[in-house]
Order: sequence, then structure tokens, then C-alpha cells
Amino acid sequence: MKQRIIVVGNGMVGHKFIDTLLSVENAGDYEIITFSEEPRLAYDRVKLSSYFDGSTVEDLALTTEDDYRERGVVYTLNDKVVSIQPDEQTVTTASGRTEAYDKLVLATGSYPFVPPIPGGDQDHCLVYRTIEDLEAITASAQNSQVGAVIGGGLLGLEAANALKNLGLKTHVLEFSNGLMARQLDEGGGQLLCRKIEKLGVSVHTGKNTKEIIEGDECRFRMNFADGSHLETDMVIFSAGIRPRDELAKQAGLAMGERGGIAINNHCQTSADNVYAIGECALWNNQIFGLVAPGYQMAKIAVEHIQGRAEQSFTGADMSTKLKLLGVDVGSVGDALAMTPGAQSYTYSDGVAEVYKRLIVSEDGKKLLGAVLVGDTDAYGTLQQICVNGMDLPASPEQLILPATDGEAPVGMGVDALPDTAQICSCHDVTKGSIRDAVQNGCTDMGGIKSCTGAATGCGGCAALTKQVMDAELSALGVEVNNHLCEHFEYSRQELADIVRVKQIKTFDELLASHGKGLGCEVCKPTVGSILASFWNDYVLKEEHLGLQDTNDIYLGNMQKDGTYSVVPRVAGGEITPEKLIVLGEVAKEFNLYTKITGGQRVDLFGAQLHQLPIIWKKLIDAGFETGHAYGKSVRTVKSCVGSTWCRYGVQDSVDMAIAIENRYKGLRAPHKIKFAVSGCTRECAEAQSKDIGVIATEKGWNLYVCGNGGMRPRHADLFATDLDDDTLIQYIDRILMFYIRTADRLQRTSVWMENLEGGLDYLKEVVIEDKLNIGRELEDDMTRNLANYQCEWKTTLEDPEKLKRFRHFVNSDEIDDNLAYVAERGQRRPATDEERKNRIPLVEIRS
Repeated sequence: MKQRIIVVGNGMVGHKFIDTLLSVENAGDYEIITFSEEPRLAYDRVKLSSYFDGSTVEDLALTTEDDYRERGVVYTLNDKVVSIQPDEQTVTTASGRTEAYDKLVLATGSYPFVPPIPGGDQDHCLVYRTIEDLEAITASAQNSQVGAVIGGGLLGLEAANALKNLGLKTHVLEFSNGLMARQLDEGGGQLLCRKIEKLGVSVHTGKNTKEIIEGDECRFRMNFADGSHLETDMVIFSAGIRPRDELAKQAGLAMGERGGIAINNHCQTSADNVYAIGECALWNNQIFGLVAPGYQMAKIAVEHIQGRAEQSFTGADMSTKLKLLGVDVGSVGDALAMTPGAQSYTYSDGVAEVYKRLIVSEDGKKLLGAVLVGDTDAYGTLQQICVNGMDLPASPEQLILPATDGEAPVGMGVDALPDTAQICSCHDVTKGSIRDAVQNGCTDMGGIKSCTGAATGCGGCAALTKQVMDAELSALGVEVNNHLCEHFEYSRQELADIVRVKQIKTFDELLASHGKGLGCEVCKPTVGSILASFWNDYVLKEEHLGLQDTNDIYLGNMQKDGTYSVVPRVAGGEITPEKLIVLGEVAKEFNLYTKITGGQRVDLFGAQLHQLPIIWKKLIDAGFETGHAYGKSVRTVKSCVGSTWCRYGVQDSVDMAIAIENRYKGLRAPHKIKFAVSGCTRECAEAQSKDIGVIATEKGWNLYVCGNGGMRPRHADLFATDLDDDTLIQYIDRILMFYIRTADRLQRTSVWMENLEGGLDYLKEVVIEDKLNIGRELEDDMTRNLANYQCEWKTTLEDPEKLKRFRHFVNSDEIDDNLAYVAERGQRRPATDEERKNRIPLVEIRS
């Protein structure tokens, strides 16, 4: 006779238990019955926020009714189990149905904690937990302009992102003094707060809501314990979760003092034949609020039901990596340095807005935890070092310092991990499991996912999983692919060739013919760059809009306070007095911070989103055009005054610089490109530190290539000497188009040439000797590209529909009221957090 298993709850963990039990060899020995009080079967709560990005209920579904029927699972929807009779081994539902069990698995999950705030039970006061909750939030947003989220943890910030995506002016209210207080230290929490505020979400910490009453301007007024208040049209409670344990409590099962169903190492409760898994379960006085520990519990319960007690639940790694409101955040191990004797290394880059902290043992040999905000590339390495108790390198700080070559420090790559290292915590996939899968014929990520389940949960382990796969393939002598991402089984260079040869003009066309899925944050901007580099189409066309980042979408660089810079082109650094006057008048009218740049043009900082079209209208009317400071494109051509004024100049460097800048302006590429032209070998324009450098000689021009400043400066290499004007331009055409065709994504020209097989000599063979017989083709490609140039701001100003994008809020004309400036050296600059706190005199903000 089949053993009857009842699973109460069909969330992610309940479904994982069922899926795991169905995968065992003797699955036919079990009759599985599951109850869900929701109107649908299991769906992915981890990716719930994607519902607001266009994902459907079907996209989120983890299974289907047809699948359950085919696999023999008896399911009931919209019926809640309300009582358990442990002695009779039966359960009873709200509809009055009673079912007997041999084994009972409680996977009832958790519920959102709603603080007992007077007025918190009104319409438009909601929670963020289920699809029905999301539907209610969407409906409320249609009649709301302002939304407030109570809670600054993981779910609270996801809820805030949802409100922002719905077009509401959004506030986050947190009781403690920082965001994600359980995962981030003070420094990480502060940076996360600043970055989120720059994205248009107002953050209020240290706020204790005392009541929610009728508002004067909005639907509600939230009164706080400190005497302040906030008006809002919608309130979302996301102040933590509580285990759903009332069913177990009613049945007399052992409970924790503060709730939760007590379990042992095999996920057994105090009642015979009753198990508890997931967020409802209390192990060693701990509730685990992530899905990965719940999946581990599901696996342990299946093992025990089968009569195998070798494996046991001994806790879980609570490290997490995610993107909150577009900000990368990672937390590993003891991120708050609670271990006695713990020491730390901290790296903070205020300009790039990156914060990293390593917490190490007292003897400095072991990694205890880490905090990463703004850059989580090191997360996989750090998490593995921490979880596996690996020894740290001699200089642990190197693990969080900016990499110069994009590779992990020596000894810290995947080769150093033991086979027992858990790569995917959601599905408990080890390095050894991935290695075995590769040896058994899985040679791509699709195969690895299908065979092991790695990277199919939250997705945070995808990069590390691919590294393990690639390392094993290399060890087996297999050539490792360099696919752009899971949606395109081609490298960036191969996709560029496909786009060029097949004349593909849109991302959708390329995806349909050579890709799969919907695309991601890797392939969309990469393909957008490829399309722009070959066809130079208007980047804000509807078919290209979804491929652009924030800077390109708003045709301006977003600054640290959420405002934008305005950078008109000043070719070669030459500008008339009349145009200088216009720049001064615009800067004065809008109170913009003004600075001469290293590329010999004028930057105007502090423009609010709604001001950008007004400012650019004035500039374009005065003869300016966009300087493309926001794009991965040709930026500037710096020059000295050359032979026209300087007594040492041997060629007219200004004339050549202006000709070059006007020729290549707007040219998109894998990364930004900078030029310089010097009128003699005294090199006042610093041409040998640029991607393309030109230095005058008595006989013509010397051409230097592939230099750059930055974190890893590189001196440009001498490419050719004594060139005439036409040959100089011909070589530059060929070099730039060959770079566009063959470089990897986001690869500077310096790294590109270093990675070329044959390096500088090979590049000379291709460009000068035309070894590949593509010289004319490269020139023709460049000519076609440059023929399509347009000033993107001029085009935008002529399109009323595009101008609608330049508003702070979709359904309101309000402007950003969270800006604060102080006066310094006769201009304004953004106020620091300390200056805001001390309420020093602020400078006027002009709207």
C-alpha cells in the first residue's frame, strides 16, 4: 500500500518537497496530497517584484495543474487546513473535509507582520506577500500619487521598487537607523540609502509610526513618534515576517517562545510523523527567512521519510546577493562583525559609490563575513571562502580592492574550492556535482541547470556556476565558450558580425533569429551598443529604448544627488565668446555648478530632470549640440593651440582636433573613446594617454593607439609615423571600426589590444598592411555610420512624446524635493549627510 503524504502549504518550499519526493527512485510508493489556501499552485516569491516589470503569473509559476495531475499529485486550491488531529493522524480543512495521513509536512510559511498602528486597517493599507497583494497594490496605485513603505529590509525595498515602477512618489520608513539592518553594517546601509535616494525614493530612518489618519493633501497622514509626519495615498506594511504556526499551536506541537514550530535536525516536530519545513519551522531557536534553507529542509525531510537519517539540517548560510532598486547589494556570513575579536578591512569609493568590508578572524586567517554595496563581483569568491573555512591570502584586502584584470586573486579562483563547496544554496548543488555533470556531458549552462538545478532558484549563483563549469571544461581539454549570456550563444564579437552581415537593426529581430528568452541586463545594453555602433540610429526610438541605461535614456550623466550634468560639445576645446556667454547665462539662470573638464569643454552640474529639455533648447538654439558625455562613445578631442599661436608648434593641432571630433562625434563603441592632438613633441595635449593620440611632426602626424588613464593607466603605443592628413584619418577609421567589430563588452581599447593575439604588431598588419583584406570594408562601415549622425538632444526636442519622459513622476508634475546644496567658492554643491543633519544654510534650488 502507498504511504500517504499530506503537504500543508504549496509555496516554494512545499512544492520543493513534493518535487524532491517525486524524483526519488521509489516515488511510486507515495501518494501525495497538498493543500493551498491561495487560488493557484506554487509560484516564485523570490522574483515577485518582476510582476511589475511585465512578468505574468504564468512566468512566475513553478508548476502547473496539468503537471501535478500527470505526476499523480492530488492538489486542492482555495481551501485552508484549519486543524490537525495528531492522535488520529488526520487534518481538517475550512470546507469541512478530513483527510488521513501517514506523514504530514507543514510548509505553511510566514505572514507579513503588520504593527498594531491605529488606522492601519483602512483601504489602501496593504501588504507585499502574494500575487493577490500585488494586484491590490496595482489597483490602489491607479488612484494614488504617493506611496509609503513601512520597513527598510529586503522586502520593504522590493515593495518600494514596485511603487516607483508604478509611477508613485515613494517613501521608505524604517524604525532603525539604517536600511537592511540585519544584513548591512552602518557604512553599507548609509551608502545604500544614498544610492536609493538618488534614484528618486525618499528614505526616512528612525521613524516610529504612531497612527494613520486622514490627510490634508493626500489620502492619509502618518504621524510619527518624533512629532513629524508624512502624507501619502497608500501604505505598504513590510516590517518583517512571522511564522505561520497557528495550526501547529492548535494541535499542541512544541513551539518556540516567540513562535515557530520547533524541529530537530531531521525536521521532525514534537508529534509523531509530523514534519515542518521553511519559514514556519524553528531550528535551534532560529527562523530562516530565505528560500535556500527551506529547500535544504525539504530535502532532509524527504530523506528521513525514506528511512535515511544520514543527512541532517545543521543550519544554513544566510549570505545573500541581490539588486535593490538597481543597486547591487551583497551580505556574507557575519556581516555585522558580532564574532568576538573580529577585525575588518574597509574599502570605500565615494566617487564610484562603492562600499566593501571584510570581517576576518582575530588572527586574520579566516573570513567571517563581508558587506558589498555598489559592486558585488567578489560575492561568489567571498561567500565560498567564508562558508568553506578556507584560509585567506597573505593580503586579504586584495579581495575587495578594484581588480586590474578582472580576475580573482591568486589562489582564490574556483580551482581552490573543495568539491564539497556549495555553489547553489537554493538547490544544494556542490562544486563536485557540477564537475560530475560536466564529465557526464553537460557543456553549457542550460545543461548544468537542467541536470543539477544550479542557478534555477534566485539566480545569484549563476556567475559562479559558470566559472566552475568553464574550469572543468578547460581541465578536460574542451574549448570553453564565451557566450554573452544565457540568451545568446555567441560572443560579443560574433553578435557584432551577425548584426553587421545580416543587417539586423533591432534587438527583437536579433533575439528572434539568434537568441532565446527575453534578454537580460547583460545582453540588452550590449546589443544596444552594437546596433548603435553600426547603424547610429536614434537611441530613444521605441525599439531601442529598453536597451539603454539611465544615462542614455535621459541623455545626461546622473550625478550623486540624482540630478544630471549638461555637457555640450566644444570641438577641440575651441569656443567663441558668444557661446561662452550662453553657457554662463544658462548656468546662472538654472544655478548650475560650472567646471572646465579635462577634455577641454564645460560641464554644467545639478540640472533636474524636468529642466533638461529647457536647458538644451537654449543651448541648441545657440548652436551647441550634445557632447555625448553620457554614452559609450567618442567623448572629446583635446588639443593644444598648435602652430597657429604657439612658437613651438609645427602643425595646426586645433584644426586637426576639430576635424577629428566633428568626424567621429556620436560614434558608439564598446566603451568610451578619448582623443588628443598635440602640435609638437612637447605634448601639451597629453595625446599619449588617450585611446587615439596624434602628435605633430615636421613631416605630418605620428599616430598613437590604445592608451588610457583610469585605475590602470596605460601609455599609448606608437602606431605609425609622419602620416599625411588623409592617411591619418584612414588609419583611425580602420582602427576604430576593427575595435567595434572585435572588442568584448565594456572593453577599453587598451585591454582590447592587449587581448589581441599578436597585439600591436597584429593590429598594424590588419590596418596598415590590410592583411585580412578588409581595410576598404572597415572604411565603408565607418562612412555609413557617420552619415547617420544626429544630435540626439535636437531630435528629442522635436518629439513631444519623447519629452514626456523628462518628468520626475509619471502621474504628477511635482519635482524632486529631496535636493540640498551648500555654497562653496561662489557656486553650489550637494550637501553632505552631515550638513543635512546639522541643517546648515542651504542654497536656493531653482525649478
